[in-house]
Amino acid sequence: MIDKTEAAAALDDIEQIAQRVRQSLFYRVSSSVLMLWGILVFGGYLVSFLAPRYAGATWIGIYGVGFAGTAALGGFHQVAGTKSFDWRIAGTFILYVGFGYLMSFGMFHLLPRQLSAFWPTYLMLAYSIAGLWLGPAFLVIGLTTTVLTLIGYFYVGPWFDLYMAFVNGVGLIIAGAWMRRG
Repeated sequence: MIDKTEAAAALDDIEQIAQRVRQSLFYRVSSSVLMLWGILVFGGYLVSFLAPRYAGATWIGIYGVGFAGTAALGGFHQVAGTKSFDWRIAGTFILYVGFGYLMSFGMFHLLPRQLSAFWPTYLMLAYSIAGLWLGPAFLVIGLTTTVLTLIGYFYVGPWFDLYMAFVNGVGLIIAGAWMRRG
């Protein structure tokens, strides 16, 4: 028979293990989403570099496929008895992207190169903020992508979209693989 302090310690151990399992499962779903977006973003930047005339339509298609794929991969995935998808999070994401669209097209009318830098840095801001609650992997991914994007924007010149295919696209794939092992 165990006393109250031993029972409390055992329950605390169980809760800590459950928390690690939940985080691991959340990272696994997140890693699949990151890899999907990495592949799509890589293709989008390649089209932007090789055939800039088709970049706008390509990015619209990429966002459609990406959002549908994100919903399919993680939208209703069960993580340790709870849904990893919350309509409030979806609403927040829609408002966040809507605000970015308003800023980049409605108010400031950013040029293509500026758009190629704005969206990764803007979206990585959300990753960095999420990292403060969800774990350091998100913070590292967000800050690293932002710094590399800004370096490329100011120093890479006409090769920026090709550079971004690797920094953002391949970077997201690598980040997804890194999160999967976590």
